Amino acid sequence: MATTADVFTGEHLVRTFGPTTAVRDVTCVVPAAARIAITGVSGSGKSTLLHLVAGIDEPTSGTARWPTIGERLRPGRIGIVLQRPALIPTLDVGENVALPLLLANRPADAARHAAAEALRRLGLAELTTRLPHELSGGQAQRVAVARAVAPGPDLIVADEPTAALDSSGAAHLVDVLLATAERIDAALVLATHDPAVADRFATRWQMVDGTVRAQPDATGPEPAC
Repeated sequence: MATTADVFTGEHLVRTFGPTTAVRDVTCVVPAAARIAITGVSGSGKSTLLHLVAGIDEPTSGTARWPTIGERLRPGRIGIVLQRPALIPTLDVGENVALPLLLANRPADAARHAAAEALRRLGLAELTTRLPHELSGGQAQRVAVARAVAPGPDLIVADEPTAALDSSGAAHLVDVLLATAERIDAALVLATHDPAVADRFATRWQMVDGTVRAQPDATGPEPAC
């Protein structure tokens, strides 16, 4: 049951793409400070559900709401980390991280300060003036995390963020995501196909043919009615 502390509630969510149904009648809740991993094979619908949770896609039918966030989701209230860092190649690291704050109409000085603080907390301060092509894959993905969390979001959504990393890099990135979500008191929802990543999360939702259910050995809220 949804409460006023929930950052996301979805009721009877359906998302179709032409004749294909990617998400089928899913009802789910993301409580504040939740740590949720969405698992499933490729094509099961986990990325589509994640995009609905993030508000970067709209359901074909059903209702998506963000009770504690309000109508303005981005930039700032929801931080998004994708499979690839998607850094702007002509901007240096500091400028990439500050960009969402500038888009949210933060003053330039405040945006630069918040970006510098996010990079410092993630141990990336020395990369501030580097361009994206000068970074390793792991560094670039951590910069993408800094960009997502610099505005202090209520919800962090990560779509297969470790897919391009080796096991050591993946473990480190998950460490960074969990620690950062804890520090800024944000909910964290992550889609992954990696059992080692999923096992780090208290709650796991398994996607099967567009439907979702809680793993029987996971703790936390049931995702579906």
